[in-house]
Amino acid sequence: MGPVSAALALCGGAPAAGAVGSAARPPDLAMVVAGGAGQPTAVRSGEPRFARLWQLLEPMHTGTERVPEAWTEGRHPPVRITVVWGLTGVGGWPMTDSPPGGDVAIQRQDQLLVAEDGTPWVRSDPAPEVEDDDIRWHRAPRSVFERLDRAGLLGGPVGGASTEADGPDPALDAVWWALPGLAVGFAAGVGGTLAIRRAAARPGGGPPRQEPRQQLIDL
Repeated sequence: MGPVSAALALCGGAPAAGAVGSAARPPDLAMVVAGGAGQPTAVRSGEPRFARLWQLLEPMHTGTERVPEAWTEGRHPPVRITVVWGLTGVGGWPMTDSPPGGDVAIQRQDQLLVAEDGTPWVRSDPAPEVEDDDIRWHRAPRSVFERLDRAGLLGGPVGGASTEADGPDPALDAVWWALPGLAVGFAAGVGGTLAIRRAAARPGGGPPRQEPRQQLIDL
């Protein structure tokens, strides 16, 4: 799966180049939206919540299980959380305009649903930047789900069945809108730091060191 610059993900841009071998690296960023709407939350590798989400959703799972036909047509139980997994530190100049390693590879989208019998299911799109019908399903560990649900980390159920067949998922829309901002913020921060360092390194750069200096006088 080729990495995709987060700045291009919203408009379906081409994969970011210069990240050969990144597909073998596990994702280290999760953009999480609870329920059917709300503000996305960025969770990074090393944080306790990232580890819990990893245990629950198993983002390296590649198989699939049979589900009711209605689910495959979009009439599945309400989505509890939507998680878009990404890999930071890929791509960048000269393939893109961002600093080296300043792009985010979108690797996978997972959605958690709960069946009527209480079984947690994960609906996975292994390549969300590609318009195809490769949707996979697998059961999530019930013990992990119950532990996280009791802790209030999975949001509340959304009333009614999913309407994915009739329109886009608002949770996914919120995630896609947040990802470009995350990448742009990272690139701007790195680029700004480099610009400041270059300016300070130039002859005569930095604060004035020679007299006379200007002085503010109260009138």
